[in-house]
Amino acid sequence: MSPRTPQQFKEMREEKMTLIMDVALEHFANEGYYRTTINHIARHAGMSKGLMYNYFESKEALLKAIIHKSVNEIYKYLDIDRDGYLSEKEFEFFIRKISVLLKEKRYFWRLLMQLLIQNDVREQFLKAYPESDSLIHPGHEPGDNYYPLQMTKMFTDYFLRKKERIGEQFDPDSEVNMFFITLIGFAVKRIYSDADNSEKAINKIIELFK
Repeated sequence: MSPRTPQQFKEMREEKMTLIMDVALEHFANEGYYRTTINHIARHAGMSKGLMYNYFESKEALLKAIIHKSVNEIYKYLDIDRDGYLSEKEFEFFIRKISVLLKEKRYFWRLLMQLLIQNDVREQFLKAYPESDSLIHPGHEPGDNYYPLQMTKMFTDYFLRKKERIGEQFDPDSEVNMFFITLIGFAVKRIYSDADNSEKAINKIIELFK
């Protein structure tokens, strides 16, 4: 048997990290972040506590990795050419892709939502994205980390440009707030409802905000 290559070792490590994060997310969501211990996660992931520390140095680091993974999962479909400018075409692509993503990974997003409504976890979410790291850097590659304030700025700029098209009566601040409220409401219904009338809802969101 030939020795494993560095690429194989990298893939094995990534698989193990994914397993740990999946187990941790389920237990953080269902049992509470602070009630779930590293020992508990390690046992359910089928490994020793010491081995798990080879992948994540602490429970806080594990939570941060889960948060970054979830944010990247969403935002890799935004600003496809990585120029920091959200076009109308990219806007529509993002909305449609999010609908598919929420359906395909419904269980993951349900667990994440259960996790994020925990008060202490919301504080950890903010700590996972320092404001100093929240500047837009054109030229991102798809595997890069993205930051919520980067994405918020892209949407804010998008609606500011929309005001230039529509005129002074258009309020970009109210529009971007309503857009996020609408998108979050759609996401909640998408992951908790079995009724599949999403195409009509997505078309309406695009019609209202594009």
